Formats: sequence, structure tokens, C-alpha cells
Amino acid sequence: MEEETLKLTTGYYFPISPLMLFPRSSGRFGVYLKLNDRFVLYAHPDEDFTPEHQQKLFANGVKEVYVLTAQRQEFDLYIEKNLGRMLLSDDLPMVERSKVFYDASVSIVADTFKKRLPASLGRERFEKMLHFVTLGTKFLAQAGALKSLASLISHDYQTYSHCVHVFVYSSAILQGMEMEEERLVQCGLGALLHDIGKTQIPKQILSKPGRLTYSERQMVESHPVRGAALCALAPISQDVINGILFHHEKQDGSGYPTGLRGPEIPQAVKALTVADVYDALVSDRPYAKSQSPFEALTIMRDDMKGAFDPEIYRRLVMVLSGAEII
Repeated sequence: MEEETLKLTTGYYFPISPLMLFPRSSGRFGVYLKLNDRFVLYAHPDEDFTPEHQQKLFANGVKEVYVLTAQRQEFDLYIEKNLGRMLLSDDLPMVERSKVFYDASVSIVADTFKKRLPASLGRERFEKMLHFVTLGTKFLAQAGALKSLASLISHDYQTYSHCVHVFVYSSAILQGMEMEEERLVQCGLGALLHDIGKTQIPKQILSKPGRLTYSERQMVESHPVRGAALCALAPISQDVINGILFHHEKQDGSGYPTGLRGPEIPQAVKALTVADVYDALVSDRPYAKSQSPFEALTIMRDDMKGAFDPEIYRRLVMVLSGAEII
């Protein structure tokens, strides 16, 4: 082991679980231990992390190791490369897999949503998100996944984290509807991309704390159409387009952009819609404080009558109850 000459500085390193370092794999980042006020290099960049490395850490009760913040990008690439192994490994506790899933999903979506996109969603970015959704769908189908994720879900509203939450909740609903896996993946991708049109809306409008003007409201309500246009050149399915374009349609026809009514709205979109509204209500937004899960469901049932398919709403309640969120 080599001792770093730099003392502990807030933000200079970030902690990870040793379980996130797979034996016989390597990444272009160093792994450090924290000893008093100094960091000690435990594994060099590009050095294979062996079973012996992990055994020594566990034998000494080490529950956190550290990576240089400057090497965060290299660590993220390592996670992306090994994501399937991590999410689907029975050797990794569900709580650790949930952390990997949540951090990876927010990172992947934020990479898209924090940037003002060009005229279309690029093929490389699309393939990256499809790969993640495919792995994420398999992970979310495992027993205890949603329950384990519940404590990690942030209530500070950001468009990119909101899309991750909607993916999680809507996938949980659809998994109970005997939908084949490929469609689950496509509907999950639609959920993850449902607000991508907001990347084309000025941030000062999206974060405005007060009432929107008529023109501002028109601008915000254009995001489903803008989102569909952004994805027009990507090889996406009808399920994905439906999620992006119709997630603000309502059972009673009062939604936008086309005013579809109950039977005209695909079932998968109805699941996305209840997940979308629920997550918005339990999150702190610029114009509204967060509600508790019970309060949010009560508002949806009593104050938004006619907006949701009653059966899909019931399934949302069952999903949240099964995960002990309510």
C-alpha cells in the first residue's frame, strides 16, 4: 500500500462500497483506504481487483473504500461496463445493488437531461439508455427491489431523477399485468424518456415558483410533442413514442396534447401517467411542497377524479403498499 501525501479534503474523494468492485475486473481509477486523516492507495489504476483484495477488506471490517473525485468519469465507465453483473448478482446484497441501480440510472439520465440536446436524440445515447433499461427491467423484476429502492428515492424534484422514479414505479405496475419482457423494456424506455421534451423548454420557465403565464403554460405543454420530435430519428418503438407523447392524457379526455379518452389511451401509458403524477406530488417542486405518499394518493383519488384509470390507480396503491412505502 502507498500513502498519499494529500490529507483528507472534503470532496477530493468519494466513498463506494467494496462490493461494487468485482473480482477479476479493473478500472482506470485507484482504490484508496482512509486511515485517520490520510488516504492510502490500496489498488492501482488498471490493477485487477482480486478476491484476495476483497477478503482482506472484509477481514478488517472495511465497509467503504474511496476513489478520487477526479477519476469519477473512469469509475462511472467501470460501473456501466459491469452493470449487468452487479444488478443481477446474487452475491451482492439487494441494498447494494439498489444503490448501484439508482446511482447509475440517475447518472445516465442526467447526462441526457442536463444538456440541451441537438435536434434529435443520437444513436449512441439511445443505445446506452436502451441497454440500461434492459438491465434495469430485469433488476426491478426481482423480489424486494422496489422496497430496497424506496429509501434512496429523492424527493427533491429534478426532471432527470423524476424520470428514473417514473420508470421504477410504472415498471412495478406493469410487471403485475403479465406483460412480456420485451414490451416491459420498451415501456420502461418510454417512461425514462417521457419528459425529454423538457430539455427544449427554458429552465427559467420549468423552475418558475409562481403561476405560469398563458404563453409559458403553452410552452410547457408542448414538451410531449417536442420529445417525440427529438426521438423521431432514433429506432424507437410505438410503446416508447406513446409514453413520450401521451403521458399527460387523462381518462376523462381533459389531458393534452390530443385529448384522448379512456379506451384510446394505451394501458402502459396509463401506468406511466399515475406514476408521473404520484412522483410529482411526493416531490418538492418550485411551485409546491411535497406530500406524503398517503396524501398524494388521496389527492389523486379525491381531487383528480376522472383523470386516472381506476384499475391502474389500484395497482399503484398495491405496488406502494407491497414495498411498504405506504
